[in-house]
Amino acid sequence: MERIISKSQFKPHALKYFRDVQKTGKPLIISDHGKPVIKIVPYTDDTQKILDSLRGTVCEYTEPLEPVGLDDWESLQ
Repeated sequence: MERIISKSQFKPHALKYFRDVQKTGKPLIISDHGKPVIKIVPYTDDTQKILDSLRGTVCEYTEPLEPVGLDDWESLQ
């Protein structure tokens, strides 16, 4: 579960919160007047993991030079 703290709580103890996010790996959300405005997440250099999470999510487009929705054109006018 993500923790939420106010901006006024975060400001005087920023380094403590940065170290905590780094140590636990859990994100921290900072709010301003009760609304979430910033999310601090641990840095990761594992770009392959990010790309792997997208695998299989792209639809195959077999005719890239053909207009999209040509059959629907009249209904859109």
